Amino acid sequence: MPVNKRVRFLMVEDSEDDAELLLVKLRHAGYDLDCVRVDSEKAMRAALGEGGWQLVISDYVMPGFSGLRALQILREVNPDIPFILVSGTVGEETAVEAMRKGADDYIMKDNLARLIPAIERELREAAERRERRRTEESLFQERERALITLQSIGDCVITTDAQCQVDYMNPVAESVTGWSYGEAHGYPLTEVLPLVDEITRLPIQNPSELSLATGQTIQASDPCVLTNRNGQEHNIEVSTSPIYDRDNRIVGTVLVFHDITRERRMARQMTWQATHDSLTGLANRDEFADRLAYLLEGVDEQGTHEHALLYLDLDQFKVVNDTCGHNVGDELLKQLSRTLRANVPASASLARLGGDEFGVLLENVDLTQATETANHLRSTFADFTFEWEQRRFAVGVSIGLVPINAQTPSPSFVLSTADVACYVAKESGRNRVHIYQDSDIDLGERHNEMHWVSRIKEALESDRFVLYRQKIQSLNGGDRTPHFEFLVRMRDQDNKMIMPGAFIPAAERYNLMNTIDRWVIDAAFAYLRRMQLHGDEGIYAINLSGNSLNDDDLPEYIQKKIGQHKINPGQLCFEVTETAAVFNLEKVSHMIRLLKALGCRFSLDDFGSGLSSFGYLKSLPVDFLKIDGSFVRDMHVDPMNRAIVEAIHQVGHSLSIRTIAEFVESGEIAHKLRTIGVDFGQGYHFGKPEALRDPQTVRLRRPKVG
Repeated sequence: MPVNKRVRFLMVEDSEDDAELLLVKLRHAGYDLDCVRVDSEKAMRAALGEGGWQLVISDYVMPGFSGLRALQILREVNPDIPFILVSGTVGEETAVEAMRKGADDYIMKDNLARLIPAIERELREAAERRERRRTEESLFQERERALITLQSIGDCVITTDAQCQVDYMNPVAESVTGWSYGEAHGYPLTEVLPLVDEITRLPIQNPSELSLATGQTIQASDPCVLTNRNGQEHNIEVSTSPIYDRDNRIVGTVLVFHDITRERRMARQMTWQATHDSLTGLANRDEFADRLAYLLEGVDEQGTHEHALLYLDLDQFKVVNDTCGHNVGDELLKQLSRTLRANVPASASLARLGGDEFGVLLENVDLTQATETANHLRSTFADFTFEWEQRRFAVGVSIGLVPINAQTPSPSFVLSTADVACYVAKESGRNRVHIYQDSDIDLGERHNEMHWVSRIKEALESDRFVLYRQKIQSLNGGDRTPHFEFLVRMRDQDNKMIMPGAFIPAAERYNLMNTIDRWVIDAAFAYLRRMQLHGDEGIYAINLSGNSLNDDDLPEYIQKKIGQHKINPGQLCFEVTETAAVFNLEKVSHMIRLLKALGCRFSLDDFGSGLSSFGYLKSLPVDFLKIDGSFVRDMHVDPMNRAIVEAIHQVGHSLSIRTIAEFVESGEIAHKLRTIGVDFGQGYHFGKPEALRDPQTVRLRRPKVG
């Protein structure tokens, strides 16, 4: 007879006879059994709550309960307890499924000879797992202690006795405090480590004294300043803990502090750099805007606080820059910045707003006082002479002045109107002060557009245009081909992304859209070539502006680029707006037929926003009709817009044109569109525009800017 082996196990079995058969087998094998039998989920959960189980043996099929459910419950409670299924009613597939879900073994009732070896194996492996876990936990604790020790070595460590006198200090603490261990031993910690508040510079209580008094670990909430024995200041972070003896009495403290002087210095430097112009030392545009916003918050409705903003633009700076070079221009800006500081009130905020543009924010001044300051600056700059290598340059300044009062709407309004006023001063003959008036706004709009023209040309020359793409989602599930639309963005000199709504109007007015469209075509084709090599078969839409539709050479250019990049024309879909198509109907129809002959597709964009005449659709053999988003975005709450969307869709389908709804921003709108039968949806509900993820960088030819 085998030696008795104690085992506590849970039997999930509805048949007493079968349960007894298993118990007989186990007793015969020498097991001293502590067994509980259950036959329902409730009973099993109650038994598992008692704990201490070494093994679970379960039947597979029971009335209202199953072995797989028992397995699931056990794994929720304890994933480590071995689970063995014993059944005579199921086959091999069920056994495989049970093992896949976490059973440790599966034994048929007609082959119970395997039961005892299986139990012995699972108990042995469970014991090994427990031992391995204990070993891993021990190793983890050892590793944690080692890490703490290594970290402490890098920090300053000082221990004290119960009277808060220095008992030990490590070499790092010696270096920071200026005290050697031999000199500091027995001295009060407050003399070795005198601490003051970082902001108020008032003395603070030493953390070790607090730890001795409270018996708690003390972590200083804010960094403090240590002035060491040599008079050097260090920003430090401090924590301290009490030290106990075997009788649980506090016998001293251990104080750990970290020198963050370098981090503090770098943080201050980074903060300064983020808010100031590195050349002149003046505030930058963002910081100036923040100060302006703060000032506006203090303007009350009674008008007791009035302020003013001066926008200065140097009149002859470009002459110096072009004739003497940028280094000399930088020196001129530095000298003028110092002159500016010396000729405004001490309370004024100064900033360099652009290359040769400056801002002055005057606090608590009325219009008369602000005008006097502006005229004084104009006169001072007019008298200023810049000398370089025996050459003399006169530098004037044009100044725009904007009063700030309770009616001033926003910081952006102040800055934009000040820029406009400065532009008017320049247009009026330079070297003068102009106070902003509402009638200046038309000139300002023209001025802003001209600004955009130069920025667009510079961006084209510097390769700072960027392509994004947005998903076009099939709504009926019938078309599984991925659809996307290319969208153009522009980066400014600070690498900030500019949306097309900001620069496209100026590009259209000043005939730059044809150049931008050709850049987009080049960039899109280069991207598609790369993606096609990686198996991409999606359809990509490219927008063509009204300017490009008047370009007789554009179809030939597109055909040439298709051949150059070896593009599959079937992946291309060119988009033209409804308004542009109507006003160029003959040219658009001709272009569509030429490019469709190559295999390209066409889409009519923003349908419904222009003339909305269904008749001309017969003359435009387009493949897609994009329903303007102004009707789509609220069609779920506006019955009229829903009717318009449905009408456009029905007319499109009657002409075998598939429809795309723009501005799909919610699941509710998408559901309404599916109900109508619209083919595709585009909008934030399906995905925001995303930057192109090209497998390799594509270098593009820079376009010529006319």
